[in-house]
Amino acid sequence: MQQRDKIKPILFSIIKHSSPQELKEQIPKDIVAGIVVAVVALPLSIALGIASGVSPEQGLYTAIIAGFLIAFLGGSRVQISGPTAAFATIVAGIVATDGMEGLVAATIIAGIILILMGLFKMGAVIRYVPYTITTGFTAGIAVTLTIGQLKDLLGLTYPAGTATVETTEKLTALAANISTVNMQACLVGVICLVVLFLFPRLSSRIPSSLVALFVGIGLVHGLGLDVCTIGDLYVINAGLPEFQLPQLDIGLFRNQFANGVTIAILAAIESLLSCVVADSMISSHHRANTELCAQGIGNIASVLFGGIPATGAIARTAANVKAGGRTPISGMVHALVLALVLVFLMPYAALIPMPTIAAILLYVAYGMSGWRNFVHLCQTASKGAVATLLLTFALTIVFDLVVAIGVGMLITVVLFMKMVSEETEVKGWKYYCDENSEVTHLRELPKSVRVYEINGPMFFGMTERIADISVKEFTKYLIIRMRGVPSLDATGMNALENLYEYCKAHGVSLIFSHVNEQPLKTMRRAGFVELVGEEHFCSCIDEAIAHARSLLGEEPAKREAEKPES
Repeated sequence: MQQRDKIKPILFSIIKHSSPQELKEQIPKDIVAGIVVAVVALPLSIALGIASGVSPEQGLYTAIIAGFLIAFLGGSRVQISGPTAAFATIVAGIVATDGMEGLVAATIIAGIILILMGLFKMGAVIRYVPYTITTGFTAGIAVTLTIGQLKDLLGLTYPAGTATVETTEKLTALAANISTVNMQACLVGVICLVVLFLFPRLSSRIPSSLVALFVGIGLVHGLGLDVCTIGDLYVINAGLPEFQLPQLDIGLFRNQFANGVTIAILAAIESLLSCVVADSMISSHHRANTELCAQGIGNIASVLFGGIPATGAIARTAANVKAGGRTPISGMVHALVLALVLVFLMPYAALIPMPTIAAILLYVAYGMSGWRNFVHLCQTASKGAVATLLLTFALTIVFDLVVAIGVGMLITVVLFMKMVSEETEVKGWKYYCDENSEVTHLRELPKSVRVYEINGPMFFGMTERIADISVKEFTKYLIIRMRGVPSLDATGMNALENLYEYCKAHGVSLIFSHVNEQPLKTMRRAGFVELVGEEHFCSCIDEAIAHARSLLGEEPAKREAEKPES
């Protein structure tokens, strides 16, 4: 088994296989990188906690608990985990309808699924999710997140009891209450957005989100603006997260199973995609199955300590790599630094204006939208791929991620089967009696022998073509040339069995030429080789023709068949 497939934290392997001198040189770099990432993660964790419908400190709980455990137990050298924008709308919906108890139940289910995925070596399965689907639902999540932040960016006021769980409800509420716009809040939000987009051009050392926080606080409290802050909406609790086990029952777990599957799918896809990006940055390889197990453990621990679901964060992981982090120690340090901030500085979070939080989340949504890739796919991909992309995008916004991925995968599979079936052909050899024919590459065949050649995989999408094979009244032997068949499924096997019965009814014997390994294994398992006869399976077409002649007991006849080009 390859090293990367082992269920073993990569940190243990790094410590085991690194010399004391190497560790002495790298650990200080990882500590510095961890501090830098903590500075990046601080405003994002607070903002994402609020966007998820929970308190600001719960976003930090997630980055601390899940961030530490996933780094410690994970399969990536540099992955940084915590709350992400991809989860915000999903978590907010669960919290709004089922409370924290529902979120805890859903996340525990997701954690168990992630652990099982890792134990059953399903890390490689994620690569089969098409790029069109990941691009579509990521852009859909970005749009959903953007719609959710317009209220705070514009400083709108909603009547008590206004439903804002679904995207359509948010849009309806925005339209109904647009007259309550607060121009001062708009000013703060727009200025913070400008800072977020322009400051990275001036300096890449200081996170623009942290600068935007200070700018927003300075504008509101320095100019005495009438703008809502975190302190106006939340009671900030400083101190380390405490273990808490809510009252859970079987009924709650049953009701939250679908949400748990959603969280597990998204966590698996996001974390492994982040690992792949990180691998390309440091020329390394992650352990996908180990990472899935760590993500499961980290998510369960996060909600049991008051946090929310977590996954690998590509932006924070990239910041870690750029800061010099090369081992999981940087991810653990990032969590410890956030714990210190939570204990000593968290009360100051009450000063942060809500339009600033909205601006940070809009900036995150812009970054995750991947609109350039979206447009590029629309311009260059096939019509089927574009349809899958747009449908996944729309379903993510209108419904949810499970529906979007489910429908997207279904369409992708159908399109794939159609494409492959179009590449599969069943072609009979053409026969020529004229010895002066200009057709070259001919083989001599007895009159009573027919040859059909199959090219392409034989699966349930094309097996009706086998029924097109026919024999003449004078045919005694039918040769099926299968050198171009890489695979054979149960439906294809059934089609061959039907062909055997058809030939038997017409007094024709089957001979197979050049059957590849996988199809032959399927035939043996189905008892088809024994049914036809082992002696009727030949290694090449010339051997098959010679075998047919020997069974006929005839000399080569003046009957010729065209040999298809290789």
